[in-house]
Formats: sequence, structure tokens, C-alpha cells
Amino acid sequence: MASRVIPVPPFTLVIFGATGDLAQRKLLPALFHRDLAGQLPDEGSIIGTSRRDLSDEEFQAFARKAIADHVPSHELEDEALGRFLNRLSYVSTDAGSDRGWDKLGERLSGEGGPIRVFYLATGPDLFGPICQRIGSHGFVDEHTRVVVEKPIGKDLESARAVNDAVGKVFPEESVYRIDHYLGKETVQNLMALRFANALFEPVWNAAHIDHVQITVAESLGLEGRAGYYDTAGAMRDMVQNHILQLLCLVAMEPPTSIAADSVRDEKLKVLKSLVPIDSTNAAALTVRGQYRAGASAGGAVPGYLEELGAPSSRTATFVALKAEIANWRWAGVPFYLRTGKRLASRVSEIVVTFRKIPHSMFGSDAGDIESNRLVIRLQPDEGVKLWLMIKDPGPGGMRLQHVPLDMTFAEAFKARNPDAYERLILDVVRGNQTLFMRRDEVEAAWTWVDPIIDAWRDTTEGPKPYTAGTWGPSAAIALIERDGRTWYEDGV
Repeated sequence: MASRVIPVPPFTLVIFGATGDLAQRKLLPALFHRDLAGQLPDEGSIIGTSRRDLSDEEFQAFARKAIADHVPSHELEDEALGRFLNRLSYVSTDAGSDRGWDKLGERLSGEGGPIRVFYLATGPDLFGPICQRIGSHGFVDEHTRVVVEKPIGKDLESARAVNDAVGKVFPEESVYRIDHYLGKETVQNLMALRFANALFEPVWNAAHIDHVQITVAESLGLEGRAGYYDTAGAMRDMVQNHILQLLCLVAMEPPTSIAADSVRDEKLKVLKSLVPIDSTNAAALTVRGQYRAGASAGGAVPGYLEELGAPSSRTATFVALKAEIANWRWAGVPFYLRTGKRLASRVSEIVVTFRKIPHSMFGSDAGDIESNRLVIRLQPDEGVKLWLMIKDPGPGGMRLQHVPLDMTFAEAFKARNPDAYERLILDVVRGNQTLFMRRDEVEAAWTWVDPIIDAWRDTTEGPKPYTAGTWGPSAAIALIERDGRTWYEDGV
């Protein structure tokens, strides 16, 4: 089944930090793929900018290499690549001064269509200064949008400061706070599964669901991000944004429509309903870990401190939490959340485990009857599995097996699965904010996370060690198993 390609209106996209890692790995390849699919209009232009002095030709050569490094060779068509590179130009600017901004204004006046998108692929400390200069140079009108990447602050106070700085120039309806997890095909299919099928929503509540697990596991270590990661850790890097957004989509009430604010209103209610975790209960409901030297698929790997190049650090590279939502739908249903680096496998998935049947009519020879599970995998191999009990084929009595109905998207649709950034960038051009975070969502998430971080800071106990290539510290296993449950690790 081929996906439909819906063109976007003419636009000019300005990428701040255009020579950085995000632009190389994600933004430029994503835009190339959309051009390859015929989705970019002839009047769509892309202006790169950073402090580096580059000509248009040098930036195009930079983009060519980035695309060659991150796009499979069989998708690199010379004609399509040449067409895409012709869209690119470059202006050197300085976020801390007025250098280059007049030239950027001249370039903007002669480029693309009426829609202007400023993508801030920079550190959050530059969001305010860049927006201030965008405003002071008169680049903002009713068709202008700004995209900001995580992290939006390091706590509630700093997040409010970032939001205030951006908000002085751009109205809230023009601000797109990007979380690339929300652009993943499987995440959007979670909403389709819940709200486009009569099968799930009637049983999507505490009466029928035993618990929910959300896992975002990475097999890699710091990968050149030591400076940032040691100040952030797993809680700020993954839980406050990606994992809480996934929790919201699982737990939210049905929105009145798919309109952006209708969806985000319901997500906000979930965040505000989270039972607080603080110094009074953090020890019982949270686990922190930090990896030590071990082995991964590629062989021996160093520990966190060796990668960091420091004698000590209290930064958590692994976090497990038991969260609860205080409302009628979810009262008493635990949400087990975990994320970490240097774990046994790279996998992101949501597992909804339903309650066991109240009585089995089958004899002991049939075997154990296990709970139904809905497994929504975000990466790798995006897809959905629904685990059911069925009869083992053949004569000789009733023997039951727990087997999945499996829909792997690549196999089911026989089409390339677009990267999340491909969808999200074009949603900005379209003016669709459904998959982006609103200011009050960001601040509500920090309101829940900050007391947990404060509780960890105030204790003398540091993160528990775990060996690289495992599933984290043993305390994370105890966190869920003392409730009579276990982490789901099928096929990972």
C-alpha cells in the first residue's frame, strides 16, 4: 500500500545551527526525502545559517555529504539530489550580535513563499537571543513560525525563562516545540488504535487493564554528548519529554477532535493528574542507575565515568519509575517507566497488559492462561502486536498457547516508513500543531519531574551501578516484581 503524498504550500525554512549534528543527521536528510517524494513545492527554499563562514556552494557540499552519510545509497538519485541542493543557500550570522542579520533579511526578501519557518537547531541558551533578533529585524508576521528543540530548560524555572524569551517575539500559536517521538508512525497509530476502533476504548480503563510499561532503551553510550548529558541525565533527557508524552497519549481521555488544542488539552489533564513523587516516596517509587564497563553487540565498552573522563559523577544514565494517575479511568493502575543508556538492546515500546480472566474453564493440561497484551513498538521495526490465547493446532486435547497477532508496518504496508522529522517539519509548514507540545504541557511536566530530581539531590545515595549490556540495576527489577509483575522483554 503506497502512502499518499500531499504537497505543502510554498515556504522558506531557515535552519539556525545548520552545520551542527542535528542538521547533518536528521534535518537535511529528512528534507531531501520529502523532496524525493515530490512533497516540496518549487517555491520551497532552505537557508542554512550558523557562525561558520561558508559560501552557498560550500554549504551545498556540506549538505551533499550529510545526505550521503545518512541516506541509503539506493535512495540517492543524482537528479533528485541536485534538485534538492539547488534549494539550499547559506548566510553566516551570530546569535550574540547583529553580524550577518541584514544579509539574512536580504536573502529572506528574495526567497521562497510567504510562510517562514525558523528552526532553532541550537542549544536552548540561544533560543532567546535568536528570537529577539528575529523580532528586532522585522522577520515576523502572521505567516512566521519558530521550531524549538528539547531540552526546553533544565527545570521549571529555566523552562519558564525559555518560554518567556520565545514568547516575547512569537505568539503561542506560532511556537512549535518539537518532540520527535510524537512524529513516529507507531505513536500516531496509538491514537488510531484507541479512537478509530470499537475494540479497545471500552476496555481502556482500570477495570480491564492491569498495568502499563513504557521502555525507551538505548544500547549506545554518550556518543560525543558528554558535556550535555552529565548535566541532564536520563530524567531530563528522556523522561521529562519523550516518556511523559507517550504516557499522555496512552492515558488521555478521548479528545473532541484531532485539532491541536483538543488533543493537547487532554494530555495536559494527564500531566496534572500524576500522583506526586518527592522526598517522601521517591525511594520506594524510583530507581537510578549508572553503567559500568561491560559488553555490547560490538564488544567491550567502557563505563560512564571512563567515557565522561571524570573520577566521579552522580548523573543517572538509567531511571525506572512507578507512576500513577489519580483519576477515575486509571486509579490503581501502575505505569512503569524505564529508560537508560548501554542497555541490552535498543528498543522503545509501550506494553499495555490487560487483567487476567477471572476464571479458567480449562483443565490443568491446557497450560497457564496468560494476560492479553497490546505491544506498541516505536523502534526498531515499528509495529503493533496483540498477544492472545489460542488453541495449539492438532488433536490430543485442549492445549493453549500465547501468540501474537503481528502487524509490522514495513511488512504490512510495503512502503518506506518516513522518519519522524520528515512529518514534523512539514506539519510546521502546514501550521498543524497537533504533534507539538504547548507551553503549559512543558511546564506541567517539569512540575512533576522537579521534586523527583530534588529528592535525588538531597539524598546521600548515588545511582546504583549496572553492567553495560544488561537491563539496568537489579533494583529496577525489584521495583516491578515486588508488585507481582515483570518487565516485558520479548524478542529484544
